[in-house]
Amino acid sequence: MSTLLEVSGVSVSFDGFRAINNLSFRIGAAEMRAVIGPNGAGKTTFMDIVTGKTKPNEGHVLWGEKSQSLLKMSEAKIAQAGVGRKFQKPTVFEDQTVEENLLMALKKPRGWLSVLMYRPSIRDLSRIKELADEIGLSEALARKSGELSHGQKQWLEIGMLLAQEPRLLLVDEPAAGMTPAEREQTTAILVEAAKNRAVVVVEHDMEFVRRLNCKVTVLHEGAVLAEGSLDHVTSNQDVIDVYLGR
Repeated sequence: MSTLLEVSGVSVSFDGFRAINNLSFRIGAAEMRAVIGPNGAGKTTFMDIVTGKTKPNEGHVLWGEKSQSLLKMSEAKIAQAGVGRKFQKPTVFEDQTVEENLLMALKKPRGWLSVLMYRPSIRDLSRIKELADEIGLSEALARKSGELSHGQKQWLEIGMLLAQEPRLLLVDEPAAGMTPAEREQTTAILVEAAKNRAVVVVEHDMEFVRRLNCKVTVLHEGAVLAEGSLDHVTSNQDVIDVYLGR
């Protein structure tokens, strides 16, 4: 499987504190990966580096078939190159309908004139229907987004990211605050999304990680402590000591 993202030897310090310490990580073009680790392990900083929000002091972050350096690109250029990120708290346009939110997110020319003149084509509307089916909101297209449950807002935001056709989706704690049924649906959405793109899920909830049924990377003190199946990493003595505290 071809590598989509390769992070190698990356370190970053804030005021003398090493948040990321010689971190190496790689993911294939259609792969699901869970990233776990105690608070302060560097999970958020890792996502900040990949999306261009934080520039490391050393190391390489290479992207795509041509191994382009993401470190030379702005946040906007990285997003255009196909890196999508979902934060923990959903950010949707609450006064707009589900359909309008998805339409706004579609990958389109973004000049002010094209935005002003924009009328959805038949193709756009059929893509919206596909996305709504994929995220389980086809019955809610006409509803105002502000009326949705917490879980549904999370799905809508994932749908808005998918509308931009990212090649890599970074998702931060998607299961937080969800009902068991919503978690199950979220698992299904992410597993489906990972069939044709890379999906990295940062998560604390081990049951949720188990359901994703994917390779797990454990971070500790800004470096990879262990990698493998969930059973493999959770039986690793180092992981048990730092993460499970047994």
